[in-house]
Amino acid sequence: MHLCFPDSFVDTSKAFICYGQYFTYAGNFGLSQQIQNSTGSLDELGVCHCSSVLPDSTFPADRFEMLEMSNQNMTITVEQQINKIHHYEITLNIYTERLANLTKRVEVMEMGGLSYTELDFELVKLEIREMEALVLQLKSSMNGTNVQVEALYLEVKNISKSVGQLETLDKNNVLKAQRDMEVLKKRLVDCEKTIKMKAQPMVPLGELGFCQHHGLSLISKPNLLQLNWKGAAFKSGAWGKDAAWNATKKSLYWVAPLNPDGRILESIRIYPSFNDILLYNNNRWNHTLGGQGAGVIVYNNNLYYNCYNSRDMCRTNLNNGVYQRKTLPNAVFNNRYSYSGVSYQDMDFASDEKGLWVIYSTEASAGKIVVGKVNVATLTVEKSWTTTQKKTEVTNAFMMCGVLYATRSVNKKTEEIFYMFDTKTGKGEQISFMMEKMSEKVQSLSYNANEHKLYMYSDAYLVHYDVIFKP
Repeated sequence: MHLCFPDSFVDTSKAFICYGQYFTYAGNFGLSQQIQNSTGSLDELGVCHCSSVLPDSTFPADRFEMLEMSNQNMTITVEQQINKIHHYEITLNIYTERLANLTKRVEVMEMGGLSYTELDFELVKLEIREMEALVLQLKSSMNGTNVQVEALYLEVKNISKSVGQLETLDKNNVLKAQRDMEVLKKRLVDCEKTIKMKAQPMVPLGELGFCQHHGLSLISKPNLLQLNWKGAAFKSGAWGKDAAWNATKKSLYWVAPLNPDGRILESIRIYPSFNDILLYNNNRWNHTLGGQGAGVIVYNNNLYYNCYNSRDMCRTNLNNGVYQRKTLPNAVFNNRYSYSGVSYQDMDFASDEKGLWVIYSTEASAGKIVVGKVNVATLTVEKSWTTTQKKTEVTNAFMMCGVLYATRSVNKKTEEIFYMFDTKTGKGEQISFMMEKMSEKVQSLSYNANEHKLYMYSDAYLVHYDVIFKP
């Protein structure tokens, strides 16, 4: 008898015949059992040959592998969902604590336990909006099925409504009274500073309107008045008092913010006194203009500025609105040679004890500063001086006793007056006077001979300095 093994496999529906005994396979685990005797055929070498068919009972290894992979994927997904639920629970606890704190603050407001300002309301409303957005995000992540999240969302909406009602129920003008009180405090501080400076006999102020002194000696610390009347978005502009020595309205203040693009001058407001500009009361004018750049000044009740998209000088009478313009010969414009970090100030008007000036550049001067003396009767430049200082290396400039003073930025909090040019001698030189700044950029800087002050417009804020001269 021969022990035969099948040498080929065919369809599982067929049997095979082999001489002797043959065996079937049990998947990949080897021989399982003898089935029957069968007749096969021997070749000339004595090897038994037969054909066999394996039955359907083979082990499904490929299906087992797929099942293992599915199980692993399912395990990973479940772990991710569990981690997400833990994260939601932590986040929900944080929101609940914040909401409890916010509720206490609003309750204090309702009971009048603390004084509150517009800024307080804005901060609370901002926090409520932030929490509302976060709760909505949490709701969408959990498909809105969590009862705790729904309750949290409802509570945020209720507290937002309460804050809105509180803000509108300011029946006793608490906010206005508080603003007035802050203004009074600021005036008191300014007054104390002025008294201290006047108490320094070694450094006299100098006689107003005259130049019997030996030049600049000291610049005071900055005095912040307030934000311009249009708001923080209007970062460029100019402000000050009527700068003419013989001005008929020396107490007149003006504020001229440019549009947010830092170019277009559309309007200017005028205030009859310091108290009015402090409280933004009694503004008498809101002119619509067609100017560009922050090189603006009010001189003897006339507004001087660079006409839009031109090299023309414009003048508008603030009493009757009469408008005039004249070309400034050879002056560059449209941001050709503006101050460093300030756009569209190719033409900058200034005034001092000597009169009205215009600071500009020409192509012939290759971008160096040109100082022009303006004849206010004819609105023309009667004489000009070309300096040695490039305008694009200067952050701003002003005139004082016929002398040009130019500034540059040292850092975010310090400005340096580093260059002067005397129109009397026609010579320039390097100097160094440090000025503290309230903000980084200086969009406008002008001198007022009536009170020896510098007026600065800096990143939307109105700032002024006291100037002290050498005896």
